[in-house]
Formats: sequence, C-alpha cells, structure tokens
Amino acid sequence: SPAMAGPRSTAPTAAETELLLLQKEALAEEEAAKAKQELLARFLQVKLSREEQSSTWGLHKVRTLWRLAQREAKDQELRQDIEILSQTFTRVMDCKDGVIEALVRDLEEAEEQQNRALRSHLHLTDQLLQLQRCRLGYLEEGFSAQVGALKAEFEAERCGISGGEGEW
Repeated sequence: SPAMAGPRSTAPTAAETELLLLQKEALAEEEAAKAKQELLARFLQVKLSREEQSSTWGLHKVRTLWRLAQREAKDQELRQDIEILSQTFTRVMDCKDGVIEALVRDLEEAEEQQNRALRSHLHLTDQLLQLQRCRLGYLEEGFSAQVGALKAEFEAERCGISGGEGEW
C-alpha cells in the first residue's frame, strides 16, 4: 500500500504542481495584463497630456489669430472712419474758406463804401465851409456898409448939430 500511497501522493503533487503552474501562469498573465493596462494607461495619460498641451497651444494660436483678425478689422474700420472724417473736414474747411472769402469781399466793399462816404462828407464839409466863408464875407460887407452908413449918418448929424447950434 505504501507504493500506492506514493503514487497517490505523487499524483496530487503533480496535479498541485500543474495547478500551481496554472495559477502562476494565470498570475503572470494577470500581472502582464496589469502591466499592459498600466503601460496603456501611462501611454493614454501621456497622450492626453500632449493633447491637452496641443489643445492649449491650438487655443492660444486660435485666440491670437482671432485677435489679429479683429485688429485688422478694427484697423480697416478706423481707417475708413479717418478717411470719412478727413473728407468731411476738407468739405467743412472749403465751406469756411468760402465764407471767409465772402466776408473779406464784404469787408473790402464796406471799406470802399466808408471811403466814398468819407470823401463825400469831406467834400460836403468843404462846400459848407466855403458857403459859410461866402456868407461871412457877405455879412462882413453888409456890416461894413451898415457901419459906413451909420458913420455917415452920425457925421451928418454931428455936422448938423455943430452947424446948427444956435438953432436950439
């Protein structure tokens, strides 16, 4: 029976060894699967990190390009506004230049009218002075004639008074 016991004990050992071997293989496969899964997880993590960096860089690039496009659009808009304002300013300046020229012409005409009025006034004043001088001359002549007549009358009366003193 020991011979029987031996094969019996060896048979379970072979089965156990086979079982242990299977368990080791399963464990090794499981560890390989875990290692493979970890490697895959690391690979995915690295890939995700790179994608996030790439996405961040892409977003930065998109924002930069968007800002550049907005700046170009704003630049174009401001240039158009400046052109419109420049044209408006030119029209306003032309209009004001026209008004200034008209005012200068009006001022020259007013100065000419004033000069004509002054010349006319001076001419009339000269005529008035000449008229007053003539009048004064006539008045002086009339006064002198009246003084002469009064003197003659006075002399005649004085002569008449002195020659006819005895008549009184």
